Formats: sequence, structure tokens, C-alpha cells
Amino acid sequence: MAEFASQAILAASRISKSFGEVPVLFSVDFDVRAGEVHALIGENGAGKSTLIKILSGLEAPTSGTIILDGAPVRLPPHGEAEAMGIVVIHQELNLAEHLTVAESIFLGREWTRFGFLRRGDMQNEAQRILDSLDVAIDTNRRINTLSVADKQMVEIAKAISREARVLIMDEPTAVLTPAETKTFFEQVRRLKAKGVAIVFISHKLDEVMTLSDRITVLRDGQLIATVETGDLTPDAIAEMMVGRELSNLYPPKHEPDVDAPLVLEVDGLVALGVRGVSFALRQGEILGFAGLIGSGRTAVMEAIVGLSDVHAGQIRVRGKPVRFSGIGEAIDAGLVYMTKDRKGKGLLLNIGLQPNLTLLTIKRHIRHGFLNEASEVEAMERATRRFDIRARDASVKVGQLSGGNQQKLMLGKAMETDPDIVIIDEPTRGIDVGTKQQIYHIIAALAKEGKSIIVVSSEMQEVIGLSHRVVVMREGRRTGTLEGAEITEGEIMRYAAGLKGEEDDVHRASA
Repeated sequence: MAEFASQAILAASRISKSFGEVPVLFSVDFDVRAGEVHALIGENGAGKSTLIKILSGLEAPTSGTIILDGAPVRLPPHGEAEAMGIVVIHQELNLAEHLTVAESIFLGREWTRFGFLRRGDMQNEAQRILDSLDVAIDTNRRINTLSVADKQMVEIAKAISREARVLIMDEPTAVLTPAETKTFFEQVRRLKAKGVAIVFISHKLDEVMTLSDRITVLRDGQLIATVETGDLTPDAIAEMMVGRELSNLYPPKHEPDVDAPLVLEVDGLVALGVRGVSFALRQGEILGFAGLIGSGRTAVMEAIVGLSDVHAGQIRVRGKPVRFSGIGEAIDAGLVYMTKDRKGKGLLLNIGLQPNLTLLTIKRHIRHGFLNEASEVEAMERATRRFDIRARDASVKVGQLSGGNQQKLMLGKAMETDPDIVIIDEPTRGIDVGTKQQIYHIIAALAKEGKSIIVVSSEMQEVIGLSHRVVVMREGRRTGTLEGAEITEGEIMRYAAGLKGEEDDVHRASA
């Protein structure tokens, strides 16, 4: 970064923002220099999203100044600041699935001659950009045929085609595998070497430490610090984010009764992406499911609860054979599933908190054929207290909540069904460290109450920190079940990579 170090391309000076009478940013200073990666971090609700919207012109500040190349500017709205070289790659990829790679890169800025598209020229330029990133993607392929990692690379190519001088990336690695993340980081470093100023937003502190040159921490809309990355440790960053010491991120593990009854038994399960998986879950136990992305963890859970067809095998709930045809039947049997896709499948983003909370239990709030609003309000108040759901009021659209509050609402929605068995898929994806701590303690408390919990997670430390036993999967099969001192990162990776383990040792799964 040395040759660019003094050049702040984009800066925010004493930026404040209020929505109505609700202030969300308080006199925040921030800048990003040419040839650096500046990480912007904080808990959900800290003000990160609002600040990047202001930096990209999607929101206007209530007060304060935006400075571009040393001069105050008023950024144009509706994403038009891209013409000034300020490009945002949002957490939810913004690509037209039915278009080709080349068409997506030039969407809205198509090259024409005499009213006709210059398809060949656009394809050649798209290929040149992808080649400069050392990415092997056919420009004629449709977006809906690409992996998530390749889609992310197309987003970067689109940004480069817009001659991005400032690139703002919001949780770009949230759904990438470790190998894909490594490749992605290589591309980011290439852009940095070319003098692009990069704002990197992530909840993964190890990535922040690896990739960034400076770190700015926001908390409750206020600037806490801007520090050189080399002067910080992950623990120090986490404590700045939440304002408290986080040595107890994971709660102490209570030891479940080894003689407790088996509440869920799965033998030889075969379904889409699942090849003969067997395991058992005890009452009061937290059973972790680990494995690389695509190993079949989610496919197992969706088959159990009736979201996909079971082709063979047996599922028993409290000793009784079951075969659910839908999530409603699973709930009636005392089993609830929290999807990892909270925005696409878990919550209705365009309505308020209350109807989301009671969606699975609406029959309980019907009196004489009419919805009993007082009963729903009582349920909302109970969930708000129990899970610390923070919103201005219950009428706020769920899509306006932070990711952490959406996740806590989804947890409240699941627990409204009063389940005995709770399956939680990716419990803290895209959530800040403070809210993670809350959710971990909630999960541990539920197990202590006697609930039986399955945690599916791509974060290995999360699986290790929460689980009494860990099932490891690879290519649709169970390769091992670990417990006690066996539950280590290295051991999990050996089974996940196929270096150890017999494929689905049924005897041990049911032990």
C-alpha cells in the first residue's frame, strides 16, 4: 500500500443520520485510501449498512460531509455514484440469473453501434477482465449455472468494468467455502495492488485480520476506533465491537445424561444428496453436524422434516416410526427446523414481526374463527423478552431488522411451536459476535431445559464450542461421530476430507 498510502479517495466527515426521530449514526468519521483494504466492522445494528449506503449515495446524510478526491461532494442517488467510481457488491448478489456472464457484466451499460448490440466486443472485453482476475469462466454461460463463488467473481468483474476506484464489499465470503474464500482473497489483493480502495465488511474476524490494512469499529451508531490491523488481536476487536469482555463466548457444556432416552433415530436414510446416513439424538443433547459445504448436512435435515422425499431408511421419533410429508406434520410431532436461508425461506421480509412470529402457530391465536390480536401481542412480548429481539416497534418490516434480530425472531418463531427437538441450520451465519454469544447461550439453555438440539454449522469452532457429540459428513454420507476429547478441528477436518473414517458406521451412530 506504500505508494498509495496518503491518498484518501473517499471520506465521510462527521456524518450523522436519523430516520424520522430515530438517530442511527452519530458524527462518524471514515476514509478509505487508494490501494488499501479498510475493514468496517460492528455488531448488527451498529450502523455499518447505513454508513455504506451514505458512502455510495443510496442514502443522504442528515448532517456531515462526503469528500471525494479531497473535495466535498453530493453523491447522486439510486446507485448513480457508480459513474464516479464508487461500486458496491451487496451481500445478496445482484445478478440477473437468466443472462449470460457477458450480458450481466454490461447490464445497463450495453455497447451499441447504430442501435445494435456489440455482443462480440462486450464478450471480448468481459473475457479480458476475467482473464485479468485469473478467473476461468466462459462469458457465454448463464448466471444460473454458476457456483456462488463464480457469481462473486462476476460481481467483481462487473465492478472493474465500471472502472471502480472504490469497491465496497458487504459480507462477500458469507457463503463461500474456505478454498473459494482463498481464491476470492487473491482477487481482492490484485485489485488492491492496482490502487483500488476497498471497504471490506465481514463478521469473520479471522478474515478481517488476514485481509485488511486498517479496521474501523462502529458500535450503536458511534465510531469506537480506527486502528492499524497489525496493532489489534481478534479478542480486542470483538471487545470493541460489543463493549464487553467475551471470554465466555461459548457457555459451559452441561453433560447430558448418557442414559437419557433417544428422541430421534435415523437409520440408513437415503434422499436427494443423502446416501445411507444413520445417527441418533438423546434428550437434552446438542448434536453438531460438521462437514464441508455440499457434504449433505442440510439435505439430511430437510429429508427428516419432510421438505424433501425420503427414498429409503427409517426415522423414529421417541421410538415411533415416522415419515413426514411436510413441515406441519413434523411440528405436530414435536420437531421444528430452522432453515439457514432466513431471508429466502425463514421469514417474510415485507411484513411485521408479529405475523412472522406466529406464522407456524396461527391456529393457537384463533378465537371463534377470528384472529385474537391480544394473544398475538402477548406472544410477541414474550419472545421479545426471551430472545432480546430489538426493533423500534413490532410493526417494523422484518427486512429492515439487522441480521441478528432476524435470526432471534426466527428462533422465537421456532420455539413458539413448543418443540422437543430443535434443528438449527447455520445458527449464526452473517451475525455479529455479540449476537452470536447470545444465541449460543440460548441454545445451551434450551438443552439444559431438556430440549434436544441439532446444530448444523460451517463454522468449525461453533460446532466444537456447542456440541456434546459431532457427526461429520462427506459427499452425502456420515464418515464419523466424535465425542469428548475427539472433538477437535483437526479431527473433524480429517473425517470431512475423507482422510479418516468408514462411510456411515451404523453401529456407532446408534450407540
